[in-house]
Amino acid sequence: MTPRIPANISDTPFDVIIIGLGINGAGIARDAAMRGLKVLVLDKGDIAGGTTSWSTRLIHGGLRYLEHAELGLVRESLRERETLFRIAPHLVKALPILIPIYRKAERGPLVIRAGMIVYDLLSPGKSLPRHRMLTSAQALDYAPGLNQNELRAAALYYDAQVEFAERLVLENALSAKAHGATIITHARAQNITSSQENDGYTVSFLDTLTGEALATRARVIVNAAGPWADEVLRTREHHSQRLIGGTKGSHIIVSDFAGAPSTALYVEALSDHRPFFIIPWDGKYLIGTTDIHFKGDLDHLEIEHEEVEYLLHETNRVIPSAGLTRKEILYTYTGVRPLPYVDNESEEGITRRHFIRESPDRKGLLSIVGGKLTTFRNLSQQTVDLIAQRLGLELSPSATIRNALPGAVAHDFGSFSEQFKRDSGLSAKVSERLLRVYGTRAIDVLYLAASDQSLREIFDEETEAIAAEVVFSFQQEMAETLADCLLRRTMVGLNSSLGIGADEKAAAIALKYLGWSETRVQEEVAAYRTYVQRFLPR
Repeated sequence: MTPRIPANISDTPFDVIIIGLGINGAGIARDAAMRGLKVLVLDKGDIAGGTTSWSTRLIHGGLRYLEHAELGLVRESLRERETLFRIAPHLVKALPILIPIYRKAERGPLVIRAGMIVYDLLSPGKSLPRHRMLTSAQALDYAPGLNQNELRAAALYYDAQVEFAERLVLENALSAKAHGATIITHARAQNITSSQENDGYTVSFLDTLTGEALATRARVIVNAAGPWADEVLRTREHHSQRLIGGTKGSHIIVSDFAGAPSTALYVEALSDHRPFFIIPWDGKYLIGTTDIHFKGDLDHLEIEHEEVEYLLHETNRVIPSAGLTRKEILYTYTGVRPLPYVDNESEEGITRRHFIRESPDRKGLLSIVGGKLTTFRNLSQQTVDLIAQRLGLELSPSATIRNALPGAVAHDFGSFSEQFKRDSGLSAKVSERLLRVYGTRAIDVLYLAASDQSLREIFDEETEAIAAEVVFSFQQEMAETLADCLLRRTMVGLNSSLGIGADEKAAAIALKYLGWSETRVQEEVAAYRTYVQRFLPR
């Protein structure tokens, strides 16, 4: 097996070192590796272990950005949405969204309709239907549980959902690795120093799994650490001005409830007039998000009492029969948006555009500020173009706009899916789940399961995940810990119980097939349960 960290890494010069393996870091790594650059990626945690995992899981044009006249951002987002439909059809799916319009709302039917028209005009292609304006009676046909009091009208439009944003990041990382990138997780960058050789940089980092201190070098550094970007810059000798002024967004996850809509709702909150979502997700409902300035510990994020009450109150107002209380919350999650730092700006008014900031005192140290899950591919292309300039290279054009991600490598994904379900020998639900999580790579999981009948056995009743997935996550998908496996590979950790119960079964599989000791099994389960405590509302 290839060693996790190359033995000669300290003697290996890279073209670019990327710090951060969220969606932007993984996307940049993929684009750079595909264009022939020698790439190293470091992350102090796991792939998609930060902000990307805590998004609202939408691939959207940013309807709300129209209010701030950010037409370029909306156009870019809608174009990238179409690209993701093509290159990741197993992960990115169309999502109908209903906007109920009430009398006390700041945005009335005319404003909403004008926004819908502009949104349609900016949308390229015809992969999604155009919007429809609905009467109150028609809105209730779509969502019978809606509060009928003062309901004036509604709008129905289409965007997209990436149910498992973690898998989108992972597949970019897998593609980068397949094209030669070196990817090291659980490796904390500790120091960035200017190197006299080739006017580059030396990065010292700590392997947090072994405690080993290492160093390597590159001519260009890309700081893609999201809300941790300023912390990364503080590891160099001359730290410049603050870049990130993040805002906190929290979500609650609940089971099906009385009046729950079959389509997503995008609703204006009565208390502060911010829009929020109620979205069917992974057999549950995702409700969020909040938007508040954040100055705390980025490594220990938890939802606040006021955020819980806000989301429950507004949901119960829109769907009176819901009657949701804290007892109905399965779990929560919270993230910080890596938005640009600005003085005295309301949370809602801070732009969601991305910026590539270069250190003012030295070229080749680039920091990614802002950005959206939807637009990562275009940001990645722009970043690699700039890297090429700093390296003085003429690279081939980016191919990420047309090259499918690893789980979508099939002439026709729909035909592949039907044949897989016919031939897998698994139940329909298990087959559909494998396709939903792994795409065309489901056949690789099935191939692994063919080696031992017990690897086809289900280890989590709710999701019907099979044992082979645990082995596959460590052998083929760079998982290093039980949390990596459950929360960002098999996705079992996002079931209704946060993977509690399934964690012990997954660790037992690792004991049998991956050579774990009894001590490691106990330590991994304990560490996992300690970690997921942050998702339970206090």
